Formats: sequence, structure tokens, C-alpha cells
Amino acid sequence: MKRPLLLLTPDEFNLRLDKVRDAMQRAGADAMLVSGNATIYYLTGRVYAGYIYIPAGDSAPTFFVQRPVDLSGDNVTYIRKPEHIPESLGYVSPENIALETDTTPYSKITRLQALFPSSTVINGSAIMRGVRAIKTPREIELIELSGVKQERVYRRIPHLYQAGMTDLELQVEIERASRLEGCLGQFRISGDSMELYMGNILVGENADTPTPYDFAMGGEGLDPSLPVGCNGSIIKEGNSIMVDINGNYTGYMTDMTRTFSLGQLSDTAIKAHRCSIEICRTLAAEGKPGTEACLLYRHAEEIARGHGLYEYFMGHRQKAGFVGHGLGIEINELPVIAPRSHDILTEGNVVALEPKFVIPGTGAVGIENTYIVTETGMKCLTCAPEDIVSLI
Repeated sequence: MKRPLLLLTPDEFNLRLDKVRDAMQRAGADAMLVSGNATIYYLTGRVYAGYIYIPAGDSAPTFFVQRPVDLSGDNVTYIRKPEHIPESLGYVSPENIALETDTTPYSKITRLQALFPSSTVINGSAIMRGVRAIKTPREIELIELSGVKQERVYRRIPHLYQAGMTDLELQVEIERASRLEGCLGQFRISGDSMELYMGNILVGENADTPTPYDFAMGGEGLDPSLPVGCNGSIIKEGNSIMVDINGNYTGYMTDMTRTFSLGQLSDTAIKAHRCSIEICRTLAAEGKPGTEACLLYRHAEEIARGHGLYEYFMGHRQKAGFVGHGLGIEINELPVIAPRSHDILTEGNVVALEPKFVIPGTGAVGIENTYIVTETGMKCLTCAPEDIVSLI
């Protein structure tokens, strides 16, 4: 029995396709051939092994499928290998063809380039990053639903803790609650510069352990093959417990961090946590369309310095280079809220703000929320309580 390849409604598909074609025209692309899972999912509503050929103008795209073998629909063509694509297209060789050069292995890029020997290859990854940074109303609905489900899990966390637990044991219980709530478990990240499994639980001093990744928080991890996150530490009185767990419930994810404690934390930690909340609220109010992302970062840094907390801001021994990031299908989309970012906020951007602090002797504190950029500022989509919650 055949299944439809295209799972988007016709209106939603055409809206996304028009956005891609507008961006192709601005970039000077006469056609685009995409193969990345995230891009295929964006344009069809499902992941399959294969390609989508998108010509400029009004001609319909062609969906080239290798696997699975039971998909059907208009302009669906089955191929065994990419070398079958040119024949199906009538050996068309556009002047400029966009390929996902940032996220596709070099060997595959050279193979695809050989399909269009007279074409000049341009960067399709940049085209798609810009397109996907501005969400459609349907994408926002899916992100909002993920936020509701993630919030539901976070409200259960105080009931999951038991005395004597390690950070790993608590993380497993949170992951279990997340999966039962419908979390897909998939933490899709663009590129190969970051790796993570389901998220981070950071307890006490482990939060100050540097990692290879550009994360505000570190963590030794359980093994050098994945050197980030929990390390088996027993949760002790006076520790902070920072929870930054997977929010992918719909194929579109939210990102939320909350801080818990075992008993009372230090005055510095409490002050820093309040500062994090202040930064989020300030940047959310300022984050209107047309705002330069770098200015938001600088204001966050100024607030941290004004409270005498810059030493701990976005890490202590090792600092992250950003205070926020776009997200959706992937966790690291545009815009990036960083000091040298050239991004400008646009209505429809979805942004996670995560002004975090690491306090020696206590651990990590602060919050992270996911927001949608609107005409009047950023609307919060992750609404679990923001104050530090004691587990005892």
C-alpha cells in the first residue's frame, strides 16, 4: 500500500516553496538540489532518502526517492543512485545550481556537482538557513505545542527526585517522563561541531568542566567520546541542578532550561539567577523586528557587568560565545545572539535566550526560554516557573 510523500497541506507546501524560490532568486540560483534531512523535512513534512530538485520559476519540483519504496505522489520519481537524476530532468544543466555545501560531505558534493557539469555551484545551505529562520504560522503552531509538552515535563521534575540520586539517575527519570509525554528523542543539530544526547543535567562543580563544544555550560560527561553533561555525581546539599532537556515533540523543538537546588544556594548564585531572569525579560521586550542581534548580546553583557557578575556570565572557566540562538527543526538555526553577529531580528524568528551563570562551589544557575519574535517584542513559548525550586 502506497503512502503519500507530501505530508504538508497544499497551501503550506506552496508557502514554503515560494519562500525558497524567492531566496534562490536573491542568491542567483537557477535551480537547487537538496538532500539534507532537515531540508527535505521542511519541504515535505517527512524525511526520506533522496533529493528534491527545485527549478527557478513556476515549474514543479521533482522528488527523487531512493528509500522508502512505498511513497507516491505528483512528481515523485524513484532512483537507485543520483546519477539517474539528469536523465529524468532531460539533462538540464542550469547556469547556477545551489547545493547544500555546508552540511553535505565533500565526496557527495563532488558527485552531485558532476551531474551538472556546466553549472556553477553556489551555497544552498545559506539559502535554506535564511528561509527556515522565518517560521510559517504552521511551524509556530508546532513549536508552541512542543513548548506546552516540555513545560508539562518540567513541572514534574521536583516529583522525580529521590534522596541520594546521582545526576545520571535524575536525568534518566526526566528523559523517561519526556519520552512518555511524546518527546521524539531526536536532538537534530546542524553540522558536526556539537553533539548531545537528550540534553544536559549539570550538578554542582561539574557545570564548570570545560567541553569541546560552544555551550554556556560544560560537564565532564560519562565518557570521553561524549564529553558533555552529567558525570555520575551524587546530588549534594548546596548544589544547583540545571536541567536543559530535549524539547522535540513535533519535529520542531523548543529549548528550555530551569534551575533546581538541593537546599539553599549561595547568595551569589541566587543573585545570578535573578540576573538571568532580568536579562531574559529585558531582551524579550527589546527583541522586535529590525533589532540587531549583536546589540541584544551587548545589553545582556552590560546587565551582567552591572550586577558584578560578568566573571560567571555564560560560563566561568570557559565562556560561550553567544547568549541566544534560533531553533526549529534544528537546535542551532538563525539568528544567533552573539557579539559579532550580523543577524537582524525578523518577525517570525524563533529564538532561545539562555543567559546562564556558573558559580564556583555551587554550580550553574539561570534560565532559558524559547520566544517567537512579534511586532511588539518576543513572546515566550516556554512558561514553566522561572524561580529556583528546591528539591527538598
